Amino acid sequence: MNRERMSHIAHARHPVKAPLDDAAVRELLERGTARRDARVLDLGCGEGEWLLRALAADPGLRAEGVDISEDALVRAREAAARLGVQDRLTLHRQEAAAFASPHPFDLILSVGAAHAFGGLLPTLGAARRHLAPGGHVLIGDGFWEKDPSPEAVAILGEFEDLDTTLDRVAADGWTPVHGHISSRRELDAYEWACWGSLAGWALDHPEDPDSSEALALAAVRREEWLRTYRDSFGFVCLVLRRTSGR
Repeated sequence: MNRERMSHIAHARHPVKAPLDDAAVRELLERGTARRDARVLDLGCGEGEWLLRALAADPGLRAEGVDISEDALVRAREAAARLGVQDRLTLHRQEAAAFASPHPFDLILSVGAAHAFGGLLPTLGAARRHLAPGGHVLIGDGFWEKDPSPEAVAILGEFEDLDTTLDRVAADGWTPVHGHISSRRELDAYEWACWGSLAGWALDHPEDPDSSEALALAAVRREEWLRTYRDSFGFVCLVLRRTSGR
């Protein structure tokens, strides 16, 4: 099954591709956009859900998004047109790590996309290149709430515990000014939404060539979550500013 199609179906009921509820997303965006005429950049924007919400909340804001998926960017443009914010949104199809802009941004977003840069600190390095003086970075990534099993690491990748994660961020020259640690409810709601949506789609479309694979994949992912990483994986979003003098 095409990975992009699978992701689009799985996130039908949870368009923010991270374990955050709507209130958390709204507060994080509010903390990050201190200026009413802010420029916002999302590195790895996907279908643009973070940017669309920011644009809808602030009529003075302008936003740009970068992603390699043409299908995702097409959906972002269509959603922007439905919301009437298309004139304030610019989308770029290219590798986020290679993106260059003639102007800086007041808020850099990268939530759940650190894998595209090779980890948390390389993601912050990319954000630093685009950040205006006094600007904010909103970054979201996983961490281990307790020691993971080798199977959990194989599924989700290498993370640190929360203390170590924050220490590394500070040592890299950043100061957290706000943050959000996803609750158990948010983490569980995200997993149920993703694999429930995928399974539900498969049951509703038995004639589709991808139906059987989607149903089997939803079962595998649900089992991985429940049996392998549910008790060890956490997710944190940080609103960061450059530390003075660094």
